[in-house]
Amino acid sequence: MAIRYGKGLIGGALVIALLALLIHWIGINTIEHYRDDLLFYLQAHLILVLASMLAALVVGIPAGIFLSRPTMVGRAERFMQVFNIGNTVPPLAVLAIALGILGIGSGPAIFALFLASLLPIVRNTYEGLKNVQGSLKEAAVGIGMTPRQVLWKVELPNAVPIIIGGVRVALAINVGTAPLAFLIGANSLGSLIFPGIALNNQPQLLLGAACTALLALLLDGLVTLASRTWLERGLRPS
Repeated sequence: MAIRYGKGLIGGALVIALLALLIHWIGINTIEHYRDDLLFYLQAHLILVLASMLAALVVGIPAGIFLSRPTMVGRAERFMQVFNIGNTVPPLAVLAIALGILGIGSGPAIFALFLASLLPIVRNTYEGLKNVQGSLKEAAVGIGMTPRQVLWKVELPNAVPIIIGGVRVALAINVGTAPLAFLIGANSLGSLIFPGIALNNQPQLLLGAACTALLALLLDGLVTLASRTWLERGLRPS
């Protein structure tokens, strides 16, 4: 317990030191000058990320479940390549294609981010379910569970850690790709980064990039904490 507490203190001290260093590099005046813009673009960035991640979860988890079923043995990897489109094609090309189909603005940006986030969720859901021990499924069938009950009460609970890993990867890709949405007319933290590059405004550029990185870390931490709390409650005897 003392070791864990000590590691927590060291980690907290490092985070505070890094934040202080970032603020020093960016400058208090720059943060104050762009405060309203930062809040607006941060909100827009979050909307893009949350909308596209929600769509990726709604499509990706059921798709992973479907591909893991015994009837899909031998064909799952071929179908998996369909979900690999968003990762095989460079993000800028995906955005350009979405721009050509849906026009400018948040719509094509959300669609492109959805495609970029899909594969890790589908892949990890599939792998998590395939790696559930056969003895657990056999025992569930042995006590009279239906295939649906085996899926919901045995397979999915055991696959949750791997599925969450895919969600975290997808979230990191999503948050890091979202600034590119600026290039097709959608507001995001890229609205600070790209003008900063064009104007050679290093503090503005660093402010947008630092906020993007901090947002990715914060969302990853929230997902990790929520999943850990959920798993601990699920494993706690009633």
